[in-house]
Amino acid sequence: METLYEDLKERLAVIANEEQNILKQSEKCIALVLDSITQLKKWIVEHPFTNKQEEIHFFKEIKPSFLSELFYYTSLFNIERNKPIGSTQIPKIYIHKELDKISDFFDNNREFYQYYRLHATYLDEKYFLRENHEMYLTLDKFIYDSDPQFSTGYDYKVARILANEKLIIYLNKELIILDNPAMLESSKSNLHWTLSKTACIELLYALHSVGAFGSVDLKQIATFFENAFHVDLKNYYRTFLEIRIRKTGRSSFLDLLREKLIQRMEEADENF
Repeated sequence: METLYEDLKERLAVIANEEQNILKQSEKCIALVLDSITQLKKWIVEHPFTNKQEEIHFFKEIKPSFLSELFYYTSLFNIERNKPIGSTQIPKIYIHKELDKISDFFDNNREFYQYYRLHATYLDEKYFLRENHEMYLTLDKFIYDSDPQFSTGYDYKVARILANEKLIIYLNKELIILDNPAMLESSKSNLHWTLSKTACIELLYALHSVGAFGSVDLKQIATFFENAFHVDLKNYYRTFLEIRIRKTGRSSFLDLLREKLIQRMEEADENF
C-alpha cells in the first residue's frame, strides 16, 4: 500500500510539472487519484486485516493519505473555477472567504483535530474500526464512498484535515502572489530539492528562526520553498515535531551542512 501511494505522489508530481493550467491539472489529478483509490479498495478486499491494529493503521494513516489527495484536487478545481476576475482586491476577498470556510471546518471539528494532531491513540478503536462506523458521518455532502467495508467515517475526517491543511498553504501562496506579483516569476525555477523533505524542513525552520527573510510568516517561506525547489512540504509543522522529539541528532542536516562547509574550506586552504 505504501508503494501504491509513493507511485501516486510521483505521478501527481509529473502532472504538476507538465500541466500549468490549474483546472486541467486538477482534473487529471482527480482521475488519477480515483484510480488509485479503486486499486486500494481492491487490495483491501483481497487482503483482509489480521487484527484491529492493522485496521486502525489503515483507516487512520493509509486511506486518508489517498482520500486527502482527492479532496484537495477537487477543492482546488472548484476554487479556481469559481475565482472571480477583477482587481487585486476582489480575488483577495474571495480567497479569504475560502480560508474562512476551512477555519470553520477546524472549529467544528476542534476536538477530533486536537486528538489527531496530538497523535493520541486512546479513542482509535472508536474512530478507526469499521464495527464502530457512525452512519451520520456519511451524510456529508462531499463523501463519495459510504461503503461500510471501506469506511469508518473518521478516516474521511482525517482526509479532510490533511486536504484543508494543504489548501491553506495554496491559498496563502495565492495571497502572497497577489500582494507581490513579481514573486510569481521569481518562484519559478528548474531547481529540484533532491534530499529528504525532513532535511528541507530543518533548514526552513532554521532560516525562519534567525530571521533570514525578515519578519515574514513561516508559511510564506514554506510556500516559496515549495515553488522554488519543487518540494512538497505538506504538514511541515508535524515533521518539525518529529524532529524535536529525536533522541539524537535533532539538527542532523544542519550539522552535516556545517561539516561539509568546513571540509570544503579546508580543502580549498590545502590547494591554495
